[in-house]
Amino acid sequence: MTHINVLDPGASPLDYYGFELRRLRESAGLSQKQLGDILNYTGSLVGQIETARKVPTPEFSERADAALGSDGLLSRLVELVLRSQLPAWFRQVAELQSRAIEIYSFESHMIHGLLQTDGYARAVLGSLDDTNLDDRTAVRLARQRIFEKEKPPVFWAVLSEAALYQEIGGPDTMRGQLAHLLAFETNPRINVQILPFSAGAHAGLQGSFDVYRFASDPTIVYTEGYNSAHPSANPDTVTDCTLRYDHLQAAALSLKESAATIRRVMEERYGEPA
Repeated sequence: MTHINVLDPGASPLDYYGFELRRLRESAGLSQKQLGDILNYTGSLVGQIETARKVPTPEFSERADAALGSDGLLSRLVELVLRSQLPAWFRQVAELQSRAIEIYSFESHMIHGLLQTDGYARAVLGSLDDTNLDDRTAVRLARQRIFEKEKPPVFWAVLSEAALYQEIGGPDTMRGQLAHLLAFETNPRINVQILPFSAGAHAGLQGSFDVYRFASDPTIVYTEGYNSAHPSANPDTVTDCTLRYDHLQAAALSLKESAATIRRVMEERYGEPA
């Protein structure tokens, strides 16, 4: 008989999720393989999630809720699970992103995490450490669900042209990533501008930063170091970075020109047909 791990549901959100998934499955009279077949996943994956050895995804949770008639329980729990799997230093930032009504980002060398594809995120996260890479990638991509809310934030991203040329994950990954950026052309709530090399010296030379604005709370400026987050509500810092962002947007290409630049780089550097 297969040994079944006994989970303490109070140990962590991941343990609680696994405990509830097993309880619901057994109440439905299903084996792990049977549930896996219904969900179009393997029984092994179901077992790994039940024993807190694998992080569930929102897609898995939605399918399991539908199959087990759990009234959205797992879909609600998965948000807690994914938040708990973020690095401790980043959890406050993820909370800011989820509450913000407007996000303004400047990235000097790479694509912002909220706009990354699976392949690109995987290459970034695995550059020095590939342990638990599937789970870490899923957790990062899950942050993008803020754009699926009933009232998603307005997101403006100014990307240095260098981010288009920094080949992360290889040509295929970059083609997919740049195509993903182009997919937002008709979305008025997600806007991508390119700061061209021709802009020369600019207001973002000191590094990348984000500005988060909220319905009632003070505006927050966020900068990042190596495994450290630095949010600040200092009025002087907010005023300085807001002014810098205004200048960066003024120096950047228009939305239409930015899309044309992305297409050109896809063709010239990564072999994407026009």
